[in-house]
Amino acid sequence: MSRMTVLSVLDLAPVAQGSDPGQALRNSLDLARHAERLGYRRYWLAEHHNMTGIASAATSVAIGFVAGGTSTIRVGAGGVMLPNHAPLAIAEQFGTLEALYPGRIDLGVGRAPGSDQITARALRRALTGDVDRFPQDVAELQAYFRAAEPGQTVQAVPGAGLDVPLWILGSSTFGAQLAAYMGLPFAFASHFAPAELEAALAFYRQGFRPSAQLDRPYVMLGVNTVAADTDEEARLLFTSVQQAFVNLRSGRPGRLPPPQEGYEAGLEPQARAILSDVLARAVVGGPETVRAGLRAFAQQHGADELMLTSQIFDHAARKRSYEIAAGAMAETSPLPASLRSFAGDDGS
Repeated sequence: MSRMTVLSVLDLAPVAQGSDPGQALRNSLDLARHAERLGYRRYWLAEHHNMTGIASAATSVAIGFVAGGTSTIRVGAGGVMLPNHAPLAIAEQFGTLEALYPGRIDLGVGRAPGSDQITARALRRALTGDVDRFPQDVAELQAYFRAAEPGQTVQAVPGAGLDVPLWILGSSTFGAQLAAYMGLPFAFASHFAPAELEAALAFYRQGFRPSAQLDRPYVMLGVNTVAADTDEEARLLFTSVQQAFVNLRSGRPGRLPPPQEGYEAGLEPQARAILSDVLARAVVGGPETVRAGLRAFAQQHGADELMLTSQIFDHAARKRSYEIAAGAMAETSPLPASLRSFAGDDGS
């Protein structure tokens, strides 16, 4: 069969009902170590605010915690919501991370607020953060990572001259077009916004312009993945994320609920529509089901990398899910030589 995708992890640092953010972050480190042993390529955490079910609001702090407790896996942001921050501050934060953990830090950036508008205002104090300035903010961030020039007034220290790979994250065609124009790798949020996936990938691949960072398009796709020893067990575990999405879209966000027998059968039509919209590309099942689902999804869209997110109530079951998924894709072949350095592959 043709070359398949490498696997990575997107961790939303879920806070389960009955638990707390501290335990959620300790679980993240434990999962990252597990993923490192299993051969996952990278481990990303996401910026969300004012959400009691997600513990990674201080994303760069969480990344430092995970990077400090691992040794080889790439660790990064999936992503930093750049309109919430001054580009210089992000350059300094990720420059510091790169200085501490050289060759292991990724920086994915997005233009969504990662919160509601009231929370966005609280984050920014004044509404100077502007999603319409996202392309200029990305360019400014890139500039801070270049080697400082003589007489440069403002420098990122640490940051200037460090190799921190930038990624554009997106859930629409906007991010795809920007990633193509800037010659950056593109990560699409098909784990919660699959509707524009095909259009976004077409824009990205057709419009891609080679850059100093990347000479050809590179696509990573998010996939909700719940794997267990049987299809039935996986479907039960999956009801936690189903409940979480229905609660979120219904204005009732909260901590990750435990699995619920018969949950989907009792849903109202509106809730069913929510799940049909956001979880259309989820891969849920036992080893063979997950193997077939992940491989078909990667091949259909020509993905270079799949980033699996598994919001599972029980931490041991979440670790087992990633173990099964890694086994399902274990027959992948090495990346082409032209992409090994970028992706962090030593070719072995």
